[in-house]
Amino acid sequence: MKIRRPAGDAFTLIELLVIIAIVGLMAALLIPAMGRAKEKARRATCSNNLRQINLGLRMYADGSEDSAPHTSDVKDPAFSLMGYKRLIKSYLGLNATSSQRDKVFACPSDTFYYDDITGIPRFVGQGLCEQPMSDHSSYAFNGANAMNNSSAPGISGRKLSSIIDPSRTPMVAEASAYVPWSWHQPKLPFTHQNAIFSEAMNMVSFVDGHVSYIRIYWDGVNRAGLALNYNPPAEYEYRWSGD
Repeated sequence: MKIRRPAGDAFTLIELLVIIAIVGLMAALLIPAMGRAKEKARRATCSNNLRQINLGLRMYADGSEDSAPHTSDVKDPAFSLMGYKRLIKSYLGLNATSSQRDKVFACPSDTFYYDDITGIPRFVGQGLCEQPMSDHSSYAFNGANAMNNSSAPGISGRKLSSIIDPSRTPMVAEASAYVPWSWHQPKLPFTHQNAIFSEAMNMVSFVDGHVSYIRIYWDGVNRAGLALNYNPPAEYEYRWSGD
């Protein structure tokens, strides 16, 4: 015998539409909030990584008469920024060949980079920390002054005690800060025009040991090269030179 469901127990079309609308509204509110929470957690991991790396650089300087790393390679200008890792990684418990397993050198938000070798930034949908050319690191040392024939500011080879304002002088930062772009707030869509932009937000660790999430200045009007080539205006929170 077939049992009929009382008509009063069924949802009406209007009730179903209201429920769907409520579910959709909740999803619209929750998904962005979850995304922000995940990004905040990634920045927290990145901040912890930078603190550990900063400590490793301090330990290196303590054993090098207070001098910051000085690395340069005529054939590879980026080595002045990335070559520091081989000098300090043992202080962080890493003794094997660099690889993607070196998690302290990998920013969780590092999932893309811009390849500027040709002079036209090309979007690459892989993390910089996945690349051997960066020694599998998302983070770069403030050492642009060690580049061959460079007039860029930086603290490569400098005694840390000689830095005038250690709370405003970067020691190590996300590599994207030196260009700049932002792994945390990328400019969309990913195009040549959006590849590099002023006010890009980046995690930076300073000589005094603190880490901040700050905006990076880029002279987009005069196209004065990458952000690492010059100190920013006075209102910014950092100076590459340490003076």
